[in-house]
Amino acid sequence: QVQLVESGGGLMQAGGSLRLSCAASGLTFSRVHMNWFRQAPGKEREFVAASSWFGGRAPYADSVKGRFTCSRDNAKNTVYLQMSSLKPEDTAVYYCAAGVLAGAPSEYDYWGQGTQVTVSS
Repeated sequence: QVQLVESGGGLMQAGGSLRLSCAASGLTFSRVHMNWFRQAPGKEREFVAASSWFGGRAPYADSVKGRFTCSRDNAKNTVYLQMSSLKPEDTAVYYCAAGVLAGAPSEYDYWGQGTQVTVSS
């Protein structure tokens, strides 16, 4: 079955950097769009960034453009989210999801368990 496992979360000070990883199995990774979402306490899950399996410009949420970079390594079946210039408002549980590119959360069947990112001011 499909498994997505996120890692790399932690506690960082504002302005710092962090790289999240999501290792996938049970799917043809090189032919699947991979996405990052996040959910802060009391808020809905929101799209952050995505990596298209066929390449091209990666879509990003406006709130992270210029600070976050999404990339993938098909040889390792892994998608990454490099986060820089972190802000307290980036604090959330970050999830990866496989399926459509930059869709609504309800459109995804496959999610990871999430990794907590906490940014202190």
